[in-house]
Amino acid sequence: MTKVEEFEELRPLLFSIAYRILGSVTEAEDAVQEGWLRYDASTTRPVSVKAFLSTTVTRIAIDVLRSARVRREEYAGPWLPEPLLDDPYEDPARAAELADSVSMAALLLLERLSPLERSVFVLRDVFAFGFDDIAAAVGRSEAACRQLLVRARRHMHEGRPRFEADRQERQELAGRFFEALSQGNVDGLRSLLSADVELVGDGGGKAPQLARTVAGAENVARLLATVHPLMAQIGITWEPRDINGRPGALFHDRQGKILHILALDVLDGKIQFVRSVINPDKLGHLGPVADAWAIDREVKQIRRRTP
Repeated sequence: MTKVEEFEELRPLLFSIAYRILGSVTEAEDAVQEGWLRYDASTTRPVSVKAFLSTTVTRIAIDVLRSARVRREEYAGPWLPEPLLDDPYEDPARAAELADSVSMAALLLLERLSPLERSVFVLRDVFAFGFDDIAAAVGRSEAACRQLLVRARRHMHEGRPRFEADRQERQELAGRFFEALSQGNVDGLRSLLSADVELVGDGGGKAPQLARTVAGAENVARLLATVHPLMAQIGITWEPRDINGRPGALFHDRQGKILHILALDVLDGKIQFVRSVINPDKLGHLGPVADAWAIDREVKQIRRRTP
């Protein structure tokens, strides 16, 4: 097997590791590409190509995350992960861990961890790496990695919801949500939202975004039921898609360009979070991106004309 073939066989795993550490599709792809360049430039053949590349990509991702954390502290408004439509890595034995760890809720919990804690947690609890390989990847002893994992698990478990819906329940609830959304049905939306639901928007200062997080079923239902029918009048359409392994939708302008995504978190039979990513920098990997400012102006014009 050639170097290229070996690398391509491992690419899905490498990307999935990097994405969970970084929460960014673009940065994860860059980390994987840098991993290839280092592997291609190496003059000795590693005993384990998988171990070598996993270690290399993990170390790159840790370095990127350390600098990214500073940028995220200065980010304009709430920061959300770059939406992922399809996780390229599959492992039937760890399907549950893989699906759960890529959700926006899980990625936001991972943001609470240090880069080393996050990397150890991802390698051990998501991908079941041995502590010898983890120690080599993060440059710490096995004992230190075990301590990092204990702390990471504690933070992750403290933040996790106690009740999670199964896939079928999530999909059914999402279908009713988007139907009510397209109809501008306030009552229908309100009935699907938890009392303390939150609507969070990520524009990064580069697209129209909510001035703050909107909380409460009444407030969220009225805002959504007001805005989306207006958007439909100017040709905005949506298609249901899983976003980070959870139900959601892609919204397109009349030319088919990506405007934003909505991702839903379902908890105990109700929608707990509605997350919207409209920052164009986080949507480019999904396809051509719409001019959100122009659409915002059109929507405001319609609102002014509406009695």
